[in-house]
Amino acid sequence: MRDGKYVILAIDDDPDFLDAMRLFLEANGYIMVEAKSAEQGLGVYKENSPDLILVDLMMEEIDAGATFVKELKLLGNQSPIFLLSGAGNGMTDNIDYTQLGFAGVFQKPVKNERLLGVIKAKLK
Repeated sequence: MRDGKYVILAIDDDPDFLDAMRLFLEANGYIMVEAKSAEQGLGVYKENSPDLILVDLMMEEIDAGATFVKELKLLGNQSPIFLLSGAGNGMTDNIDYTQLGFAGVFQKPVKNERLLGVIKAKLK
């Protein structure tokens, strides 16, 4: 938390997605920090201690998001991490995302109302 606001880290290699997410999150009273890769995300995580993390599954490597979560576990992360995926709704039927360390999955395009509801529930 910074200045009485929750800090959300968004990691995605799509600058348009990050811009849209920033506008939405800041309009709803959150601070957003961002990274364009999992590697950059680790640095931003260490600098900002975010309250919640949104990470794209497929960035510079096909499983960059899953690798990022493993690294965060080693750092003792306690913040909920949500997977962002454009792989389709069937992914959650085939993968146990909780075993990978994710608190949930948001399919792209992300539905803002659902995202906001989940964020509020996790950060109360």
